[in-house]
Amino acid sequence: MIDATATRQRQPIVPTSRKTAAASADTAAAADATAADATGFQAIRSARAFEEIAAQIRAELAAGRLAVGSRLPSERALSQQFGVSRNTLREALRSLEHAGLIRLQKGASGGAFISERSGEAVVTGLMDLYHVGKIGPAQLTQARIWLESVIVREACRRATPEDLAELQHNIDEAQAAATAGNFDRRVQFNLDFHRILARMTGNPIMAVMMDAMLTVLLHFIRSIGEIENTYTLPSRRRFMKHLEEGNVDAAVAEMETMLKRLEKAYLSRLPSLPVR
Repeated sequence: MIDATATRQRQPIVPTSRKTAAASADTAAAADATAADATGFQAIRSARAFEEIAAQIRAELAAGRLAVGSRLPSERALSQQFGVSRNTLREALRSLEHAGLIRLQKGASGGAFISERSGEAVVTGLMDLYHVGKIGPAQLTQARIWLESVIVREACRRATPEDLAELQHNIDEAQAAATAGNFDRRVQFNLDFHRILARMTGNPIMAVMMDAMLTVLLHFIRSIGEIENTYTLPSRRRFMKHLEEGNVDAAVAEMETMLKRLEKAYLSRLPSLPVR
């Protein structure tokens, strides 16, 4: 185990009385003891200790003993409870941060907190798969078309007047961006249209999956550069007509037709890839 003296973080020297310092230390220790008692962490025996620490924290979260937004005990308390050095503990916390399960906050009120934004892990994971070549542009655009069909069907059934107004506003903004020749804004509004539809399903899984795919798709679009696109906005208006009428099949067909045309345009910029 690494000497605690070597791993102890330096704290700024603040003028204070010994009595005040002792009281502060007692308060911090009491808070750590209370936080530790609320969890079921066990001492680590594994050679890959940081993985076991991460697994135990995940188990506590699954059991409901750690809630979203709650703060984990301090590094000192956790390292003592797990029986590991602070360096090993920090490695485990960083792995959980990269997975999107916790956020690390610095400062007097800092610490490790259970993250409210765990969907970011899906986005990061999908982007990593794309970067290492496990996911190709053709697979990405194909999966998007499949997922979109499911989302459109459910969004049609659940659409409210507020949803329709938000979609219409998005179309107006995309039109303004296209008229101004602002490619980046046009693309962003076009992709946000699909995010709105995903949220309309009322299912956070669909929203997270769509956001992940669109994030990777945006990276792909920027890599191939601007393409001529005169059909998306007219298609949007036809889609809205079907949506307002509650014509699910027509709305799905319109969306699929537009996305397949867009897919062909995207992949045509990559000669080495077959265009379906």
